[in-house]
Amino acid sequence: MKTIEISTASKTLAEYAREWDDDFVVLTSNNRPVAAIVSLKRIDPESVALSTNREFLEIIDQARREVAAGKTVSLATMKEELRL
Repeated sequence: MKTIEISTASKTLAEYAREWDDDFVVLTSNNRPVAAIVSLKRIDPESVALSTNREFLEIIDQARREVAAGKTVSLATMKEELRL
């Protein structure tokens, strides 16, 4: 990861994109992150869409909270419930 203070950036986005290739860059303003430039060379469009979808991210957060609280179901129980 690289970091650039927006006020000191002197190249075009295209130049930065070519220079960093597969890395990602965090743009900062007054040393606080405000944006990121991320290579999408090896990422499918669905992954990008999901990673920025607030509803999907809330589902993931809820699932993580449930796991942390011990609210899990074993594979055997799931198979039994689904009659697999």
